[in-house]
Amino acid sequence: MRLPEELQFIQNSWLPQKSTNARMDGKVCVLTGATSGIGYEAAKRLAEAGAALVLVCRNPEKAERVRQELIDAFEVDVSVVIADFQSLSEVREAALAIQQAFPAIHVLINNAGVFNKRRRMTPDGNEMIFGVIHLASFLLTQLLKGNLIQGAPARVLYISSEGHRFGGFSLKDPDWHKRPYIGLLAYGAAKIAQIHTALVLAEELQETGVGVNLMHPGAVRTNIGMNNNFLYRFYSRYILGLFLKDPAISADAIYYLVADPSLEGVTGQYFNLTIEEQPARYAVRADQRDAAWELSMNLIRPYLEGEL
Repeated sequence: MRLPEELQFIQNSWLPQKSTNARMDGKVCVLTGATSGIGYEAAKRLAEAGAALVLVCRNPEKAERVRQELIDAFEVDVSVVIADFQSLSEVREAALAIQQAFPAIHVLINNAGVFNKRRRMTPDGNEMIFGVIHLASFLLTQLLKGNLIQGAPARVLYISSEGHRFGGFSLKDPDWHKRPYIGLLAYGAAKIAQIHTALVLAEELQETGVGVNLMHPGAVRTNIGMNNNFLYRFYSRYILGLFLKDPAISADAIYYLVADPSLEGVTGQYFNLTIEEQPARYAVRADQRDAAWELSMNLIRPYLEGEL
């Protein structure tokens, strides 16, 4: 029995997933949030297939350990660029360094994320979930757009979430100044903004050979939210964690979406792991999409143009 479209995401998670044996030798792949969880497993899968990795990470010590591990295990080129995604200035500096070092980029995976139970702000004055998940990846992608076009056929993949179905996005109050803060809604809001702008970017790059897609990585174990209080960390690790899957499942799906030849030219799509599906209707409204793009561009413009 097929569920209604609004509930199809439940069924999609249990469908047989696709995989690929395609190689990525020499392909330059930029990956954020690569020191743990989904990002770490994705980095291993890409390195195993011969990709040259550029890891954008917050913690230099963890990043260096991962870099050395990948080099030792797979004998591939691995570079590290340090940036805290709470700071758009650091994201800008990281992007400029990547621009210069890697004129052609073949894959960009926007994976960095955060979850807070209580409202926290970035140094730039944005609500942190919105700033890290949406604005930072939006800025990074905009600054690397030329390199992706140079590397075409190229692919941009946003690690989204079925959490976008929580709702919460407000064009008038993206930083939760006026509304009571609820962490799950803030998380949903950032993912909705990400979907809106990714779909606009897909249209913009339609004729360049750069595909832009989003994916839900499945219900897997990660370290997201471990910056919260002890009770939340205990619940997440020892109770919720019992029902979550190995993040290697996500890595296999990510690899399929960025490597399989059958997806060359596919753009503007949302996947549940490797199964194409429709996001929530309010996440794909054309009027909201354009307004979210304009809002996001206004918020990153000083960093995009180097006015700071």
